[in-house]
Amino acid sequence: MTDLKLIAFDDEDLAVIAAHLQDAVLRVDDMAFVKSEQRFALVANRFDWSHAATQKPRDDFIRRRTGLRIEHVRSAQVQGLDLTSKDLVLSLLTLTFAPSGGDDDPRGTVTLTFAGGGAVRLAVDCVEAGMTDLGGAWSTPHKPGHVG
Repeated sequence: MTDLKLIAFDDEDLAVIAAHLQDAVLRVDDMAFVKSEQRFALVANRFDWSHAATQKPRDDFIRRRTGLRIEHVRSAQVQGLDLTSKDLVLSLLTLTFAPSGGDDDPRGTVTLTFAGGGAVRLAVDCVEAGMTDLGGAWSTPHKPGHVG
């Protein structure tokens, strides 16, 4: 499979990126909010769900090194994450957009939700995000499981 490169300009586009990043793992130190550039970025090891859908039961799965950037970020808030624990491993469950203004107002909040209850909330002027595979890929025998 070729590397993915996705761009989001609305909540539906962001949902596609979220589906590809579900169960991505990263360290606290792999996230950054660059206030002067109004950008939030992270690098994670995403589980390749598209590849997993075509695998036979005994085949290995794949994880890929992936970057995510979110533009037009006015502020960032963290809940339930210890930012001083730089090597703490996080598992990304999803990212969502909630509008904060009226119908024609593009402002809102992008929320990254992590397993265990942690979250990063980004106040954005509009949705503009990009996800890019960075070329690194490796096999893993483990497929993330969900209890629900």
